[in-house]
Parts: sequence; structure tokens; C-alpha cells
Amino acid sequence: MADIIPLAKARKTQRKKKASGKTMCKSGFHKWTIDQSKQFDVRSGRLVTIRRCERCAETRTTLD
Repeated sequence: MADIIPLAKARKTQRKKKASGKTMCKSGFHKWTIDQSKQFDVRSGRLVTIRRCERCAETRTTLD
């Protein structure tokens, strides 16, 4: 037969797995890296720097 595990332990490990790497971002501590794929904004005709968070993939744009 299968091993029996407590329900509370299973739920705790599921929650930890789901939230891994995102809890810091929810608190505002992103891990920004520069995205080199798009450096030119076509509408305004300027160079831009796109920063993408490694953990949650949120983007932030700054003008150069």
C-alpha cells in the first residue's frame, strides 16, 4: 500500500512550493536584471532600458 502522510504536512509543502521565489517580490524586493531583447521604443523614438525581475517576471522601463 501507499505511505500515509498527514494532510497538514502535505498542504504546507504545497504552499511552500507555490510561493517559492515570490514572497520577496510581494514585499517589494525584486531581483532586477536588464533585458537586452528590446532597447528602442518605437513610439517615442528613444532608447529605453527594460528591467525584468528574475523571480516574478515583472517589468520596469526607464528612459536612457
